[in-house]
Amino acid sequence: MNAEAIQILVLKLKDGARLLRLTDDDSGLALEKEIDPKRPVLPQQQQLLTLFETALSHAAMLSA
Repeated sequence: MNAEAIQILVLKLKDGARLLRLTDDDSGLALEKEIDPKRPVLPQQQQLLTLFETALSHAAMLSA
């Protein structure tokens, strides 16, 4: 797993909501979650990144 290959985007939707999207081109895995406007973005990003890295590890184990 290459942590540098993970792309992190914050997308603003037409209705004003924001999405946090993580993608990994090597595996094709993508994960997105709506950002809670009442909480700071960084802890939400770190939490989603931890979940994403765990999913990448599981996907790598299954493909091995």
